[in-house]
Amino acid sequence: MRLLKSFLRDESGATAIEYGLIAALISVVAIATLTTTGSRLNAKFTKIANGLS
Repeated sequence: MRLLKSFLRDESGATAIEYGLIAALISVVAIATLTTTGSRLNAKFTKIANGLS
């Protein structure tokens, strides 16, 4: 019975999962931001290249 109570009180796994979810959220935001920035930069460089031709 003590083992079951100590298992239910242990929150170290929950903390690791929370940190994993935070890292995943940061990664998704970073990827979305970099993708948008890359697309905009590509459009600008294309416009500049066409202007030079």
